[in-house]
Amino acid sequence: MEKDIARILIPKEEIAKRVRELGAVITADYQGRTPVLVGILKGSVIFMSDLARAIDLPCSFEFMQVSSYGSGSKTTGAVKILLDLNCDIAGQDVIIVEDILDSGLTLSYLLAQLRTRSPASLKICTLLDKPARHRVDIPVDYLGFTVEDAFLVGYGLDYAGRYRNLPYVGELSRAVYESP
Repeated sequence: MEKDIARILIPKEEIAKRVRELGAVITADYQGRTPVLVGILKGSVIFMSDLARAIDLPCSFEFMQVSSYGSGSKTTGAVKILLDLNCDIAGQDVIIVEDILDSGLTLSYLLAQLRTRSPASLKICTLLDKPARHRVDIPVDYLGFTVEDAFLVGYGLDYAGRYRNLPYVGELSRAVYESP
């Protein structure tokens, strides 16, 4: 896998430090409450696991699987819920935990869907934001890093299901995703 990485953008130590900082801010913001962390599968799993351990409050976990990519490297624009929540979030403080805000289409769709379920609050926590790719404006409440427009993998991000387990965020070599 390492040979497929053009360069490391965010080393694991930098990620760990930022996740601890995000956990501290969320802990302060949600004192006296029990937030529901909604991880967007599959990319958010590693980030959400580390983030949850950095939050010094009781919280619960839920997961959704939403896709607009398929197995390619560019969004299709059509968002589908592949796996929905297993609980009622009415009256709950919900934090959507996402690996990356890219076009914004998936999160825009997801926000609209979840707002209809009457949560007490609905916030977004994303590890990465790639503003150059935004097609819709999404307010991010908790942000790890703003990144350039590159094809990123690692720390949950993948290409065709691979590279999620890299401990850092790196740029995938073009030869990997542009090969015939």
